[in-house]
Amino acid sequence: MVLLESEQFLTELTRLFQKCRLSGSVFITLKKYDGRTKPIPRKGSVDTFEPSDNKCLLRATDGKKKISTVAYSNLLRANMDGLKKRDKKSKSKKSKAAQ
Repeated sequence: MVLLESEQFLTELTRLFQKCRLSGSVFITLKKYDGRTKPIPRKGSVDTFEPSDNKCLLRATDGKKKISTVAYSNLLRANMDGLKKRDKKSKSKKSKAAQ
């Protein structure tokens, strides 16, 4: 997996979308990132780690090529104001009606 800067990530993501336009899929995942590069040991004393900034790890793959970047969650929240919340109740009603 290649960790890219934000500008490079967007350029490569655009390439992935164009490549998979006719056939294929692009999978994008997002998770909280605390800046650690190694896993936390299960036993023993563990220092508490408080991240100074809320960061997110963005990953994209088409099954062959994987890219990733680190972004600030505040920036993502400020620019994703047009998204609508998913209605979980209507999805469950539709699946029950289909049965």
